[in-house]
Amino acid sequence: MDFSLTEEQELLRKTVRQFVDKEINPYIREWDEKQHFESSILTRLADLGLMGVCIPEQYSGSGMDYNSLAIVCEELERGDTAFRTAVSVHTGLNSMTLLQWGNEEQKQKYLTPQAKGEKVGAFGLTEPNAGSDVAAMQTTAVKEGEYYILNGSKTWISLCDVADHFLVFAYTDKSKKHHGISAFIVERKWEGFSSKAIKGKLGIRAGNTGELFFDNVKVPKENLLGQEGEGFKIAMSALDNGRFTVAAGACGTIMASLEASLKYCHERSTFGKEIGKHQLVQQMIAKMEAGLVQSRLLVFRAGWLKNQGKRNTRETSLAKWQACDYAWEAANDAVQIHGAYGFSNEYPVERYLRNAKAPVIYEGTREIHTVMQAEYVLGYREDKPLSSTLPAWPFEEAKETVK
Repeated sequence: MDFSLTEEQELLRKTVRQFVDKEINPYIREWDEKQHFESSILTRLADLGLMGVCIPEQYSGSGMDYNSLAIVCEELERGDTAFRTAVSVHTGLNSMTLLQWGNEEQKQKYLTPQAKGEKVGAFGLTEPNAGSDVAAMQTTAVKEGEYYILNGSKTWISLCDVADHFLVFAYTDKSKKHHGISAFIVERKWEGFSSKAIKGKLGIRAGNTGELFFDNVKVPKENLLGQEGEGFKIAMSALDNGRFTVAAGACGTIMASLEASLKYCHERSTFGKEIGKHQLVQQMIAKMEAGLVQSRLLVFRAGWLKNQGKRNTRETSLAKWQACDYAWEAANDAVQIHGAYGFSNEYPVERYLRNAKAPVIYEGTREIHTVMQAEYVLGYREDKPLSSTLPAWPFEEAKETVK
């Protein structure tokens, strides 16, 4: 077992950290207060090749491994969850799903500009009455000639007002329940499409989140992703990638909470000594360190399986569940360490706490992942082979170069 990062990965971490310290941290308090999503950050991430970090070079990506995506997400969330979320949705949920399930024409038309960062991708699965219960969705796609007519709505969609392309899931045959769901690539510019941001969120206020509406949107049959009825499988495989990035981002929240707390421990003195000298404060610091190391190991194990081209639903679920719980606890302890100052946005820890709650809920609630893990252990759940898989890393063109 080799737990070291490559030189390329170390350089990547340094590059993203410097970017966050220069381009995000000086402004994030203001963006958070104003509930403003700074979309220019995506352009600058694209300039660094980070919008397609783990997409093969043949589709204009950077061609790095899947754990490199984890490093990007961790460092971005150290700045703010909003920008990790943007990469999670664009790369993890959308682009990697196109890489896995798209035909060559779809990859050239949609994946390539997304990997370059020229276009932004998003993901539309959740509905007002269909969160964990995906089969309860109401959105439909009825085939008429050369098109599918899409009607319905989605909610809690990240990048709702920013993205150019959306992966949208709808019933093509509701009588078949899960097996009647299909996936479509939908463009913002099409007639009948509209979006609306949600304001007043507890956290991730600097992110763009909202609703999508489809009013007789004509989707060309060529934009069906996979086969009719494969939508549920496609959505679940997409969530494997999304959950991986969420877990990696949670490591960033733990890291940010720990860094802020260490700084404050050395600045603040009570009862004649630095507060870091008090054992109950040390207990909280130790919990953060343990949570960070354990979460990273779980994330990188899932990423290693992705690199091997192996199914990782079970391992990714565990990483997402544990890392997000650790992040919530770390942010909560960071506020406690800061005392009354932690209750004010004068310090960043109150934002970390607000931001840390959403990942415990989205992309599979804590409760869903708890049940999943129990069912794996009990033998009630088993992952079956998929008809399409993510390519193993190094990608084929890289292997040919080595030869």
